[in-house]
Amino acid sequence: MRKPTQTSPSFATLVQAFFVEYLTQQRALSPQTIAAYRDALVLFLEFAQSQLGKAPVAMTLGEITPELIMAFLDHLEQQRHNCVRSRNARLAALRSFLKFAGRRDVASLQVVERALGIPVKRFERPMFSYLSPEEMLAVMDAPPATWIGQRDHLLFQLLYNTGARVSEITQVKVGDVVLEEHAACVHLHGKGRKQRSVPLWRSTVKTLRAWIKLNPPLDAESPLLPNRNGNTMTRTNASLRLAAAVATATKVYPELANRSISPHTIRHTTAMHLLQAGVDISVIALWLGHESPVTTHQYVEADLAMKERALAKLHEPDTPLQRYRAPDSLIDFLKTL
Repeated sequence: MRKPTQTSPSFATLVQAFFVEYLTQQRALSPQTIAAYRDALVLFLEFAQSQLGKAPVAMTLGEITPELIMAFLDHLEQQRHNCVRSRNARLAALRSFLKFAGRRDVASLQVVERALGIPVKRFERPMFSYLSPEEMLAVMDAPPATWIGQRDHLLFQLLYNTGARVSEITQVKVGDVVLEEHAACVHLHGKGRKQRSVPLWRSTVKTLRAWIKLNPPLDAESPLLPNRNGNTMTRTNASLRLAAAVATATKVYPELANRSISPHTIRHTTAMHLLQAGVDISVIALWLGHESPVTTHQYVEADLAMKERALAKLHEPDTPLQRYRAPDSLIDFLKTL
């Protein structure tokens, strides 16, 4: 009796299994990471639909050719104006899916292996910018004395105090804040399900107590920094509020108008100020939630003042200026032979 031939799973089945089984159950990735994979697949499938002329549900894994992926990556950079870092992140998500799908659909393994050969694109890592202590204080003091202004002031103060990513601060709930004497801190939920606690300044504790007192309806599960509707602030919302504060601070520091300042700039500012205060690089890595202190070394590279102090400790060589001597014509002749 002949055994029935095993049919390859459909492309739609592979995509569903990739998210439901592999990412969610087997790897147990965070919702933020899964959302990043989802966005990459949605962008690619929409592009593939326009190129192949068929709906994503009707596609096959064998149609995901290296040429199609390369065209998609060019589309990201040229039409969507994505940076190389974003392009490489989308490619990494596609490669992860293809590795998973290739093990489920062996018939398409040759095409998958060709697609996996697409390399990431190299790029120059720009030197990041950060604010001086005076500029940071001007930004923090820029919001007006309204409800939204007080929330924005607390938002900027927490970003500066903790050095947290904007996504970590906007997700903080009231119950994540500890205001006890000598133990004041905030619990942050970082990338990859990593959690860390960061101590708070007395001024931050004072601002937090005033904010909670101003908003009695807030309970332990409420977002600490809600929007007008009481929901969690978005990254875009936080960026727009910072842009408004920077515009106000520009009146005192006009040079801010020529700089690109985002919530991540405040994270860099915290790291640089800790470094300049003499805090050990490994402590700063823990403070920022870096997986490796190697990532934190970029702040050492950016601190010109630290380099100048290191150079001052070296003994400057006192070498006499050598007089120029013309080369011997006979030696030059012999060297040409």
